[in-house]
Amino acid sequence: MSTALSMHAGETLPAKVRPEHRERLAVVYVRQSTMQQLERNRESTRLQYGLEEAAIRLGWPRERVLVIDDDLGCSGASAEGRPGFQRLLGEVALDHVGIILGVEMSRLARSCRDWHQLLELCSIFRTLIGDLDGLYDPAQYNDRLLLGLKGTMSEAELHVLKNRMLEGKLAKARRGELGKLLPIGYVRRPSGEVALDPDEEVTATVRLVFDRFETLGTLNAVLRDLVAGGVRIGVRVPGGARKGELDWRRPNRATLYNLLTNPTYAGVYAYGRRPTDPRRKKPGRSGTGRSRASRAEWTALLRDRLPAYISWERYERNLAQLAANSNHAEGMGAVRQGSALLAGILFCGRCGRRMCTQYGGRANRARYSCLRDRIDYGAPACQGLAAKALDAEVERLVLRALEPASLEVSLAVAADLEGERRRAEDLFAKRLERARYEADRAERSYRAVEPENRLVARTLERDWEEKLTAERGSREEHERFLAARPRTLSAEERDAIRALSADLPALWRTETTTEADRKQVIRQVIERVVASVEGDTEWVEVTIQWIGGHRTVTRVRRPVRRLEQLSSLGALRARIVELREAGLTSVAIADRLNEEGWRPAKRRATFSAEMVRSLISRTGLARACRRRAPERPALSVDEAYLADLAHELTIPTVTLYNWVQRGWVRARQLGGRNGLWVIAADASERERLRTLRNRRRSWPDERPPESIPGPIKV
Repeated sequence: MSTALSMHAGETLPAKVRPEHRERLAVVYVRQSTMQQLERNRESTRLQYGLEEAAIRLGWPRERVLVIDDDLGCSGASAEGRPGFQRLLGEVALDHVGIILGVEMSRLARSCRDWHQLLELCSIFRTLIGDLDGLYDPAQYNDRLLLGLKGTMSEAELHVLKNRMLEGKLAKARRGELGKLLPIGYVRRPSGEVALDPDEEVTATVRLVFDRFETLGTLNAVLRDLVAGGVRIGVRVPGGARKGELDWRRPNRATLYNLLTNPTYAGVYAYGRRPTDPRRKKPGRSGTGRSRASRAEWTALLRDRLPAYISWERYERNLAQLAANSNHAEGMGAVRQGSALLAGILFCGRCGRRMCTQYGGRANRARYSCLRDRIDYGAPACQGLAAKALDAEVERLVLRALEPASLEVSLAVAADLEGERRRAEDLFAKRLERARYEADRAERSYRAVEPENRLVARTLERDWEEKLTAERGSREEHERFLAARPRTLSAEERDAIRALSADLPALWRTETTTEADRKQVIRQVIERVVASVEGDTEWVEVTIQWIGGHRTVTRVRRPVRRLEQLSSLGALRARIVELREAGLTSVAIADRLNEEGWRPAKRRATFSAEMVRSLISRTGLARACRRRAPERPALSVDEAYLADLAHELTIPTVTLYNWVQRGWVRARQLGGRNGLWVIAADASERERLRTLRNRRRSWPDERPPESIPGPIKV
């Protein structure tokens, strides 16, 4: 030990140690950076504990010497996670410490921030610091300068050591030789070689996850499928007493996502995918501070270095599918619930942006709208249209395009079903085989124990019973699966598949085909659909971009809100006038318009008599649609037609007709129900009607002063 802290009998105490220092505690701080150092470098630990005798030689009684060794096995790079150093700071701040002893300054702190914080407190409370080189008073300028230099050198030493170790680690990683934690389905042999898990059930489960994702296309669908099938994922315990043993856990979203995105399954050695970002790791909060780096930022990417479950191309497709499933403006997103078939693949023909899907109304109808300008800038919506008409047209084109492939579809469906059942049956068989093995092992353990040793025999017997129960449950579950879904398709199932594949429209509209299934089929054949409403009319120009590059351009009629939006409004009005002049009633006009292919503005596909009458009234066609007056028979001088007499006497036609119905006027009707009315009106009658028109409109008994016989029908 240095002469600064080793004193012999007869030697004087250092001048810096004064009585006020010895009135307070002497603290011996002991620290080793790692548990390995604590186990192997025992001499360093013994030397640090020996500083307690140095404090006694400096004049402190043994009971006033405090040893702080709470930080054994902790790094000195930061005060975080070091309760001993934090305790030391608290004791100094409470003015309880007269001197701090350590073998070297790096034991106290390897961070200048923590080191200078300690120096500032020692300077304020007049606390000395001692190491093997001497005693220092932080309140003195020269000692403070020397201590600061020692702290800087200690931090620089740690930096050099870290860089040296990091560069060696990265160099080993670039060669693909750096060992790391292996994902599910891999094990490391004693030689250090990475191999597939020897347990067949583990590897079969991993392959099942990749196969189901390729079939179902979404992570949530794979998770639901695995849960429905009772599939468990085998995970090797990374550490502890059960290190290397299999632990069967239920599937979860995070595990499946890591499985699909880990390049190790494609035979790639990758390092640097999840670097640690100190900005993301905050004191007192959970989290590792790891971030996701782009592929260009990875330290190493070495292909064909490990045994693979899938090819690199399939791994790339999985990543692209996961990116497409995410719900953001640039991607189409995963297939979701709802009746809109083109959600995610429909684009605006005016601005080129992706159109969003809305549901509303009593019937929860779907509608496609381009709302980006309104959302971002408060501008009017670009365009919008009901989804039903557009979906129907795209559905018709898709079914027509798939008709030639009906036979291939039936064969592929049969092969997929048989393959799926075969994989599930193999997984059940492996699970049953494992249950049998565990039951046999429990039986062997039970029979190997001495019968007299009941303390152990009872436990082993109970374990054997549990394994037998688990085996019986696995066997029964396997039998139920085989009974419900045999490994091969029956003749009836094959005939049903052929029949449905031959009639694609029926298969498309059957109850077992969900909206998600229809959307998935459309996305398999269509890359994108571009829709552009022609002005504000009912016509929509649609461009379908098929997978493979082929394009189809068509027009779709959409329902509009107002008659004025119809592009054929002028021709429709002219046709209604023409039919009205021909003497057709509203019912007959509606039937004729429907036969000729005219369509109304609203969602209704055909015209009705009420719609025709409303159209005549709203568009100002009432005068133009007056029926051409038929040839009327000549009347005597004392008779006149109702309309002519009303015009002559300046009486509203409806008023004169009301008088006829009340019996106040003598009249007769020509023809049938809708015939013309003829009124008996000589000179005196005309004068009476003028007088009646000028009098009050009603009487107490609702009768005119003079009783007139009721109307006469001819």
